This record gives sequence, C-alpha cells and structure tokens, in this order.
Amino acid sequence: MKLNTKRTILVGFAFMSISAFWQMYDSVIQKVLKYDFGIGDTAVGAVMALDNILALFLLPFFGMLSDRTRTKFGKRTPYIVFGTLSAVVLMGFLPVSIASQSLLFFMVVLFLLLVAMSTYRSPAVALMPDVTPKPLRSKGNAIINLMGSLGGVLMLVLTKLLLVTREDGSEVYTNIIYAVAIFMVVAVVIVVLTIRENRLSEETAAINDAYDGEPEKQAVAADHSKASLKAMDPAVRKSLFLILGSVFFWFMGYNAVTSAFSRFVQEQWGLGLGSASNLLLVANAAALICFIPIGILSSKFGRKRVIQFGVSLLALSFLAFALYPSYNFSIYIILALVGVAWASINVNSYPMVVEISKSGDVGQFTGYYYTFSMAAQAITPTVSGFLMEHIGYHTLAPYAAIMVAISLITISLTKHGDSKPIPPKSKLEAYDAGDD
Repeated sequence: MKLNTKRTILVGFAFMSISAFWQMYDSVIQKVLKYDFGIGDTAVGAVMALDNILALFLLPFFGMLSDRTRTKFGKRTPYIVFGTLSAVVLMGFLPVSIASQSLLFFMVVLFLLLVAMSTYRSPAVALMPDVTPKPLRSKGNAIINLMGSLGGVLMLVLTKLLLVTREDGSEVYTNIIYAVAIFMVVAVVIVVLTIRENRLSEETAAINDAYDGEPEKQAVAADHSKASLKAMDPAVRKSLFLILGSVFFWFMGYNAVTSAFSRFVQEQWGLGLGSASNLLLVANAAALICFIPIGILSSKFGRKRVIQFGVSLLALSFLAFALYPSYNFSIYIILALVGVAWASINVNSYPMVVEISKSGDVGQFTGYYYTFSMAAQAITPTVSGFLMEHIGYHTLAPYAAIMVAISLITISLTKHGDSKPIPPKSKLEAYDAGDD
C-alpha cells in the first residue's frame, strides 16, 4: 500500500489557500492595528487572538457538523466552497475599512472574515484523512503541510512584489490582500474539479476498517466508540489528552513568535515588512524542503520520536534567537532550524490525534486538535504582547522557548497515537492505495 501522491497534492490546495490567508493575516493585520490605528502591543495581541477565540467554538462545531453532513458533493466540500467564497467577498472590504480610518468598521469586517474562515478550516483539514488510509497519514500530512508552506511562501513573495511604500514610509497592503483572495478562489476551484469526495471517502473507510481489524489494532479500535470520549480506554484517553496538551504548549511558543514577528523585527531591529518577509521565507523554505523526508522518517522511526526531535530543536532555536538583540546574518540559520523543527512537529501531531479516531468521526477529532491549538493561539498573543509592551521585546524568544520545552514533557509521556509499519504481506495490500 502506498500513498496516492497526486490526489494528496490536489487535496492540499484547500490547505494551501488557508495557509496563504493566515500568512497574510499574521503579517499584515498586526501592522495595520499598530501603525494605521495606533493601538498598543497588548491590545494588538488581544485582537490577533480573536480568530483563535472564535476558533475555540467554531472549529469543533463545524468539524462535527461536517461529519454529519451528506450531500452529493461530499461532507467537506460544501463547507470549503461556502467558507472560501464568503471570506473572499469580505476580504474585498478590508482595504476599504483600513482606508476609512474607522477602527469600528475595520473590526466588524475583520470579525465577519474570521467567522467565514472558521466555517471551513476543520472540514478542509479533515478532507486529507478522509481520503488517506491511517498508516499513510503522516506521509499524507507531510504533503499537506508542504502545500501549506507553499501557500505561505507564495504570500511572502507576493508581499515583496506588491507591497506599496509611501513617501512617508507608511505601507499599503491593498494589492497583497486582493492577490491572496484571487489565489484562494483558484485553489478551491482546483479541489472541487479534481476531488470526488464521496467515492474516495468510501474507499478509504473500507481500507481503515481492515486496518483497525488487524490483531494489533483491534484493542485500540475497541477502546472507544464513535464520538465518545467516555467510552475510550482510560490509557488511550490519557494519551489523547497528553497529545492535545502538547499541541497547546508548542503553539503557545510558536504562535507567540509568528503573531508578533513583523512588529518585533521593526521595533527590535528596525526592519520593515519586506525584510520580515525575507526572514520568514527562510523558515518556510527550510520547512518546505523537509516535509517529505520527515514524512518518510516518521514512517520508519515513529511519529512520537520525530516530534520529540522537533520540539527539542524548536526550543533550542528560540533560545538561540534570544541571543541576538540586534540584526545579524546568523539569524537566517536559526530561522532555518525553526522551519525544520516546526515541520518535524507539524507533520506528525495531527495524524497522532486522528490515529485514535474512527473513519466516521475524523471531523470531531480534528475539532479536538483545533480546540487545543486555537486555545493556545487565543491566549499567547495577549500574554506575549503584554510582556513586550511592559518589559521589552527581548522577552519574546525566552517565553516561546519555555512554552515549547513544556510540550517536550507531555509528548514524552504519550503511549498511543503512533503508527506501526505495515507488514508487506498484510491483507491491506489487497487494496489499491497507490498513485493513479
């Protein structure tokens, strides 16, 4: 049994469009708030956390709702189409609201835009495991994350090409916002035209049923019933919450940096958005190169071990980052290591969560994953923003390193969610899961 690479790439266009949007959001919105509307870092952090607060409630809800949806287009596709189109329409009003200099108008548009994005994020992410057999999900997630990084890189390149700087040094983001909106439409059209969700989901469910039925998997499969945490074996449930706790802490660290990066480099090093994009491109490029090799290594050595490596490297990289109070070329090396570390974590964390799920409740377990990741991202921009505003920008990297280091403890205690190599003579080989 081998991964259908072409199909996974096509599915990945949905995540690619989402990643392009959030890269734009993280880079642009914080600067609009601070420099166009003149609000402080703590308040900027609170606003930057708004999408994650909404996600705490909306992502699990739409994940579970999509599990129960049945249409001729599939259970995830309708949400992906509706959410994308709604978000794109609202993005058209963003530059207008910025130009109006009305913070209230801007916040209303931003709030509605974040709601629109929340309606389809869980369904879009759940589409990959829906059409990918369990043993292949780390490899599949590697490709999905590769596509996501390409979306982020595309946005960073567009930022450099389309950013307009006025004579007074202020920046205009209109062209960037519209370019990302157009790309989101194109990406989702590709998904809709190439992925036959219902047929592929049925085929994958049959493969997963056979996989769960193998002797070494029967115990885990019997430990919980669909959509019921209480019915899970206590050891499996403990592992699930340890994985989710790990997700919480490494996002506390990582998102503290990403949600403040463009402000940090301007205040600490005197660099504008274009230079910040160059730095982020290095991290994204490093992750881009590593996703596929990490997916292969994860299948060989296990998801947990690769995550432990990634978490350790990320904490050390953030500590090294703290040693540079001023700009230095060595920072590019550190950011490359951050990209490798984050790829090692990101390829494996979501598959560890859905490994414990059944075919019918992938959306619900996707919701669990996003509940914990978004809870962290709802809290950490405000906390790190408060530290930067009242103590100094030098607190950002040590704070991030401490949060990530805690996740190393929790993931090391996890006993379930890993996957074992499939024996070559397995009955699963009867199923054609390869490229076509």
